Amino acid sequence: MKTVVMCIGNTLNAGDDAVGPYLAKLLVKEKIPDYIILDCGTAPENFTSIVKREKPDRVIIIDAMDMNLEEGSLRLVPADKIGIAHISTHGIPLSILASYLKSYVKEILFIGIQPKKMHGEKLSEPVREAAKKLVNILKGEKLGEIEVL
Repeated sequence: MKTVVMCIGNTLNAGDDAVGPYLAKLLVKEKIPDYIILDCGTAPENFTSIVKREKPDRVIIIDAMDMNLEEGSLRLVPADKIGIAHISTHGIPLSILASYLKSYVKEILFIGIQPKKMHGEKLSEPVREAAKKLVNILKGEKLGEIEVL
């Protein structure tokens, strides 16, 4: 199954919001077959042309999201809860991004990572560990191991 993974986040003194770019680096090293990894930074809308060109079966959007959970928690976030579980350091809301992409892909999944802190130079340890765990989940196609919010 061809999959585009859109990793979103801010690396400029943003603490755990940098988890998306960090995760993108980890995933690129893994070279998962049929996965296209995008470090979207704070402008995921700038990468929609790649989704259109690649015509994937699935898009997975990953971002730090405040879900009122323990830091480092992973959740599959239903599209109707994206407005609730959201930290916006990027240009457009994820719900609008997903609405646009729906006409180009069969399935869009959101994975939220609960941040501990949204400022500072480094990722917190719980979020760093969550990113590593998520790499293994994606490598093994074990998305069912992630609880739904």
